Amino acid sequence: MKLQSVIHALFPPQCLCCGAETTSDFALCGACWRETAFVTGLVCDACGVPLPGGDPGDVAYCDSCLIAPKPWSKGRAAVIYSGSARRLVLGLKYGDRLDLAPALALWMADAARALPLAHALVAPVPLYWRRFLRRRYNQAALLSKNVAVKARADHCPDLLQRLRPTRVQDGMTREERHDNQHDAFAVTPRHRAKITGRSVLLVDDVMTSGATLSACTEACFAAGAQDVNVLVLARVARDT
Repeated sequence: MKLQSVIHALFPPQCLCCGAETTSDFALCGACWRETAFVTGLVCDACGVPLPGGDPGDVAYCDSCLIAPKPWSKGRAAVIYSGSARRLVLGLKYGDRLDLAPALALWMADAARALPLAHALVAPVPLYWRRFLRRRYNQAALLSKNVAVKARADHCPDLLQRLRPTRVQDGMTREERHDNQHDAFAVTPRHRAKITGRSVLLVDDVMTSGATLSACTEACFAAGAQDVNVLVLARVARDT
């Protein structure tokens, strides 16, 4: 009997979300799979939210991005922030489920195929240092590291630094979110030469209004980045 078969016999694979037995590692059970809204079909080219109708290869924009264009070039998301996907995000973010990062990054890498990744510098949205000490890890950095490996791209986990603490944005309007994040980020001084003239792929766990990613994008351009694209695990669809 092969070693992998022995391991599976002793420790059957479990659903990433609920722990139910599955047929393969790093998978979802049928119930959790049905609850996971993967982003497919036509999407907004800027924020990645699904759009009705059209060909998946078309370039289209949601009403929100037409009214208030994003500062980055292209954006994609792997799933909608609901159901099983929401539970997975919360598990990674607050539940010390670091084991989720490699599998979830596979979903993100699949969504990123529409992005220009050649010679890109992959970087996560940073945490403020006090929050990082409390949490002990940055979930966005775990995702960005695995995405970079899948894309065979350069990874810089501390490309950006958060200059000041920002308020929790739950319940804020779009305008309040952007005000909250304004001038909150900068490129780490020792990495300025690394970013000059480069295309940057910013990675985060969730996008709601895009305020945080907008502030990070502006910091990248201020330091000399040639282009910025964004990739998130989950997109909150209600804010489009």
